[in-house]
Amino acid sequence: MKRNVKLLLLMFVCGALLSGCNTARGVGEDIQDLGHIISHAAS
Repeated sequence: MKRNVKLLLLMFVCGALLSGCNTARGVGEDIQDLGHIISHAAS
């Protein structure tokens, strides 16, 4: 079950990154936002 949840989350994140950024700057901003989300979830 955990494997399915991780796979679904990975697919969602990849889809969001690919659809939400058209430039290298957009990729950087998306990765930075993802880092903030992960750090907030970890704390």
